[in-house]
Amino acid sequence: MTAEAMVANPFPGAAADGERPLRIALLSYKGNPFCGGQGVYVRHLSRELVRLGHSVEVIGAQPYPVLDEGCGAVLTELPSLDLYRQPDPFRTPRREELRDWIDLLEVATMWTGGFPEPLTFSLRARRHLAARRGEFDVVHDNQTLGYGLLGGLGAPLVTTIHHPITVDRKLELDAAQDRMRRLSVRRWYAFTRMQKRVAGRLPSVLTVSGSSKQEIAADLGVPLERIHVVPIGADTDLWSPDPSVPEVPGRIVTTSSADVPLKGLVHLVEALAKVRAEQPGAHLVVVGKRPERGPVAEAVQRYGLQDAIEFVKGISDRELVDLVRGAQVACVPSLYEGFSLPAAEAMATGTALVATTGGAIPEVSGPDGETCLAVPPGDSDALAGALTRMLADPQLRARLGAAGRDRVLARFTWAKAAEGTVARYRAAIAARGLARR
Repeated sequence: MTAEAMVANPFPGAAADGERPLRIALLSYKGNPFCGGQGVYVRHLSRELVRLGHSVEVIGAQPYPVLDEGCGAVLTELPSLDLYRQPDPFRTPRREELRDWIDLLEVATMWTGGFPEPLTFSLRARRHLAARRGEFDVVHDNQTLGYGLLGGLGAPLVTTIHHPITVDRKLELDAAQDRMRRLSVRRWYAFTRMQKRVAGRLPSVLTVSGSSKQEIAADLGVPLERIHVVPIGADTDLWSPDPSVPEVPGRIVTTSSADVPLKGLVHLVEALAKVRAEQPGAHLVVVGKRPERGPVAEAVQRYGLQDAIEFVKGISDRELVDLVRGAQVACVPSLYEGFSLPAAEAMATGTALVATTGGAIPEVSGPDGETCLAVPPGDSDALAGALTRMLADPQLRARLGAAGRDRVLARFTWAKAAEGTVARYRAAIAARGLARR
């Protein structure tokens, strides 16, 4: 379906809730669905919104969102300068690439050590939406929080904040080892000042957990009554048990999309060294890029775990699911998560989970000893103890794995997320109508 067809025939029938279908613009300044939660959110939410009978146009920048083939959602590319692309991140663009003042702002911010994309995407999105005024019933921003999205969009704005990026900033500052590194972190995260100012002016904020709701109120100054929790979830058709996939003895699997302190991977590496003292066959598969330097690379070298840790990247959805199905234990070692898709997805396969209690993880993983084994964040000894216990007890793994899948099916699916999101869209549209009277 093209964007033009959406405009020509926006209301082909009633939506699943019995109301008229909505024309939704879903914005995403960064949309890679294989690295980080924002791209996953856009991919699955757009599909489920269409299934509910709505028209969805995803408007995104590089790395462009990848939508499910044939899902019915439309992708409109809103290109940036793509300054952080591989294999030449932090590149200087050619003169002929610079199209306007927004491009100049983007490259100047990058040259001075800042991260420009939330601001520059918001400015391009505002310009794009202004040229298409009247084509959408609601604009849904996926955590851009840029100045360009304040007012004048031609439709009510609903914004998802997965968790405040101020949390990432604090953890990276705490981990910085010298003054120059702290200065660099502060400059990179300078955009969080803008995001705080914008968030405070937003009429409707969605978030994915009660923990994130409290963090958004505390860190960004958004009144609690403007924040609405709509949990996300797993694609439970894809992420499902399959007894034909053989269990690999000793395999522990984790997802780490970035080598940052927030993900806690260094603590899992330390824990693995302790686990192998009792379980020599224990080994770790990390879904993510192998770090060439930094705390994780140093820990792997220090404990001699080069042959016990494998990093995998660029595999298909099916290969990823089978990787998790074949593990004896899935692990989420994060110091903080605003939700934790890896926890929900692993639980959906029936794989036993060891997870920390950082941020919203317990809201997903459930009670210790009932649906997972839970440990304090940043405690490699506790993590090692839980992993050792899980590897040694197949009955415990089977019980927790089955209970974990039941929990996800009852609480955390993308269909439920889409239904809750549509309810917030309709509330935002109604509130705008009342304000105009």
